[in-house]
Amino acid sequence: MTILTLNRKELEKKIGKITAELEKKITDMGTPIEEVTDSEVSVEVFPNRPDLLSMGNFARAVNQFNKRTRIAEFRINKPEKNYAVIIDKSVKAVRPHTVCTIIKGLKFNDEKIKEIVDVQEKLHNSIGRKRKKIAIGIYPLDKIKLPIRFVGRNPDNIKFKPLESTREMTGRQILRGHPAGREYGDLLKDEGIFPVFIDADNEVLSMPPIINSEKTGRISCNTKEVFIECSGHNLVYLKKCLNIIVASISEMGGKVYAMNIKDGKDGSFISPDMSTERLAFSIKNIEKTLGIDLNEKDIKNYLAQMGIGYENKKGKSIALIPAYRSDILHWIDLAEEVAIAYGYENFVPEIPDISTIAHEDPVDKTKRLIGNILAGLGLLETSSFHLTTKKNIKKMHYDFNDFIEVEESKTERNILRMDILTNLLQISSENSDAAYPQKIFEMGQVFSRDLSEDSEVGVHENERLAISLIDEKVNFTELKQILDYLFKMLNTKYSIEAVENSNYIIGRCGKIIVNDKDIGFIGEVAPRVLKNWKIKMPMVALEIETDFLNQAK
Repeated sequence: MTILTLNRKELEKKIGKITAELEKKITDMGTPIEEVTDSEVSVEVFPNRPDLLSMGNFARAVNQFNKRTRIAEFRINKPEKNYAVIIDKSVKAVRPHTVCTIIKGLKFNDEKIKEIVDVQEKLHNSIGRKRKKIAIGIYPLDKIKLPIRFVGRNPDNIKFKPLESTREMTGRQILRGHPAGREYGDLLKDEGIFPVFIDADNEVLSMPPIINSEKTGRISCNTKEVFIECSGHNLVYLKKCLNIIVASISEMGGKVYAMNIKDGKDGSFISPDMSTERLAFSIKNIEKTLGIDLNEKDIKNYLAQMGIGYENKKGKSIALIPAYRSDILHWIDLAEEVAIAYGYENFVPEIPDISTIAHEDPVDKTKRLIGNILAGLGLLETSSFHLTTKKNIKKMHYDFNDFIEVEESKTERNILRMDILTNLLQISSENSDAAYPQKIFEMGQVFSRDLSEDSEVGVHENERLAISLIDEKVNFTELKQILDYLFKMLNTKYSIEAVENSNYIIGRCGKIIVNDKDIGFIGEVAPRVLKNWKIKMPMVALEIETDFLNQAK
């Protein structure tokens, strides 16, 4: 949750006088009022609505919810001469993607500059994951010569004067000696190449995700035209983030110009793309989900209140999702939008006309028992996504290629996981600065292909348990003691048979056998795997199928 604090006078110019009735409307919209003073209005903005983190976007949403304005439309002007950003292959290894735009005709003052900087930082800290996923740069266009290049360079060869500095510094010096470098340096400290934006005169604009240049990266009240870029690893997220910024600055009266993003072998494209996204849905599904009667006119009006368009094409209902909305991924999200517009206070509670006696599912009962046992041994339970990436799987299973891919995935995670240990490795890698020892476990589903004729979807699911221990002196024996105690408490006999597995150190790995069936592996994780995940401590791990434990009991 983020607190958005807005200038009350400026907000009232856009949405009207703030009365008790309007305060209720704002709260009903899903942004509860935190505080209203004579000078400021503070509201809570939840993580699923990063598009509301600016004055312009928030005011537009309030007016739409209050039926005072129509669904937003954006005009993007064609790229002019040299309106281009060239992505060099040298930057691909560290921060491979960028999306950009140019906005002209702006009239900045101190309040508007503060608003833009505030939006930038709120997006950095929300969908940008503190600049890890997305870094945003805003620059005065009059100090830049187009076209712009996005390149990777040796940090010792990068020299420019960063914002709020009085001297030139190299890339490494910025990480050590600049406040922004010390705060965000972990994002680049292990990289041999740092990303930089450079203009046609070889002037450095910025070194994302750390800092802009003092010479070419500071906007002022005299700035009329700006160049904006978002850089990171996931192109889908970057495009959505830029769309949010464009939608926000458009409310200040600026004219938006597209840019040619020339990305070599990955292909070129025009940025930004503010066209609506089309999502087919069934009105009956929304009726069934919400328990209310709806017709096409109702749906159209309720979606319009939430800033979403509607059309009927050949008898099919189509929602037109604005380019700045990153939270609408599925028709169930549309059901939530309709519920908000309908008003939760208008739903009438009903007692279901059924009578049942509940009992705990045996599988869940076993999982709860295992969790309690391992927690009692000092292990911490984690919960991670069922979806992962090919790159993550290859870090451990380098020869695996039988991926189960999700069609039209909305994120970079588009592969059903084949094991849980890969997720534990990622968790450990991302928490390398946490205290050791790190003892974690997770229970959940993994997926494999099911080629049997009885299978409806061609995918088999089964429950597994994975455990990993990381410490300076951790070894096989320590993990085996945990396994001994776990199976003793589960009243299950097992044995371990030595085996070779490329993911574990030779001679320090075994397969776990219950009732003459192999249920998993235990061992010391191979240095190759640890290096791929940048884990600098020894790790022992196991992964077993918990459905065999249920059968054994």
